[in-house]
Amino acid sequence: MRWLELPANWGRLLVGRPLRIAAVEGGRPHVTRETTGSLTRRMLGIAALWIGLLLAGGGLALDRVLDDAITNNFDSQLRYVLSAMISSAELDDEGEIRFNRPLGDQRFLEPNSGLYWQVSAPGHDPFPSRSLWDRRLQVHGGHRDERMHIYDSEEFGADEGLRILERDVRLPGSNVTWRFQVAQDRSGLDAQKTVLRKTLIRSFAILGFGLIIMSALQATFGLWPLRKVRRQIAAVRAGRMARVDTRLPVEIAPMVEELNDLLAHNERQAEEARTHAGNLAHALKTPLTVIMNEASADSPELCRTVIREATTMRRQVDHHLARARAVGRRASGQSVSPVWPSLESVERAVSRLYPRTTIDLAGDRMARVHVERQDLDELLGNLIENAAKYGGGRVFVTVESGPQYIEIQVEDDGAGIPEAQRGSIFERGARLDTEKPGTGLGLAIVRDVAQIYGGSVVLDESEDLGGLLVRLRLPAVK
Repeated sequence: MRWLELPANWGRLLVGRPLRIAAVEGGRPHVTRETTGSLTRRMLGIAALWIGLLLAGGGLALDRVLDDAITNNFDSQLRYVLSAMISSAELDDEGEIRFNRPLGDQRFLEPNSGLYWQVSAPGHDPFPSRSLWDRRLQVHGGHRDERMHIYDSEEFGADEGLRILERDVRLPGSNVTWRFQVAQDRSGLDAQKTVLRKTLIRSFAILGFGLIIMSALQATFGLWPLRKVRRQIAAVRAGRMARVDTRLPVEIAPMVEELNDLLAHNERQAEEARTHAGNLAHALKTPLTVIMNEASADSPELCRTVIREATTMRRQVDHHLARARAVGRRASGQSVSPVWPSLESVERAVSRLYPRTTIDLAGDRMARVHVERQDLDELLGNLIENAAKYGGGRVFVTVESGPQYIEIQVEDDGAGIPEAQRGSIFERGARLDTEKPGTGLGLAIVRDVAQIYGGSVVLDESEDLGGLLVRLRLPAVK
């Protein structure tokens, strides 16, 4: 298999990527498309990334909030016990600390229950809870805890991590500062946090999976109209449909309308091409028949007949070529041409051909039209040359600007055209004055080219000069 890369300006897809053709066995080419990837996968990838980021951020934030809430609830119980210890503490006759009422939690009386308290002071033996049994809480010197101080400790080993809350208090009648400590095993707290995290992870994983499934369904059914458009375009290409169905979502409907307009435009161009070819064939058929008949009959007028009919054929070919050029330029895009430079150029050319004719220009010098410059020159050239040829020596051209069209008025002081003959003068080859040279195609070409660009030509009578007034209307540049 060998690859053939087509020219860059041929066979581009809607995405603007060139086609590649691979020559395969049997001589039948195989066309492949160079795409930019799948919209569905792109949408799913973006959705999955965004969902993952949001869930990860939200999960971490929620974990911190719930972790703090559980820890604060755990610590609040220790604060309550510490406050009860301080409020019930007093000194006995020997200066040792005692509680005037027992603490209510039974776990303080059970050895190694996981809940402990202890009161310590320099020079005094620690006063512990029975639950400590033969163990004692460590007292870290070097700092004073006038406010409640809470921290985690592993002093009883890694198997029994402690959460310790302590505070330094000077009791009435005491000359030392007593440190009150409450400690509780952290295993229950850590177990709650572990259950919480597992629940959050499972919940957020299920939520993320559900959101991705929802995004997949949204992408699938959201892009379903595009698949419908693709099938209908294939049906249009196969000839089963003339247009793509416009009953589509509002986001896609404008694209489909443009596509249908493009199809209609192509049909019009194809119909114009067929009509153009038919007209040209019909126009050439009669002169060729005349030449064949004269040649077959060995007519002595053969030379004159060939010259006459060849002139007719050339006139027809020129007309159809001018029309084809205008159609091709219109299809190339919206051209913009200033009117005044074309008028001045045509005025100089016609003045050299008809030096006795005075051509006056007036009107909007800034007017611009949606016409190719070469076609605009041909339109103005035909009109001004006809006015100079058939007028009495004066030609007046006026440019008037409107919101939609630019109207160019060409007046002369000639005999004019009777109203009954103004319609027939646009026929190809029609001439009112056969004594003057010409092909009779000027006004026909002007009409056809103007109509191709969406304009029009109207014949009227000039009130100022008394001759013919031609109103050429062309689309204005807004």
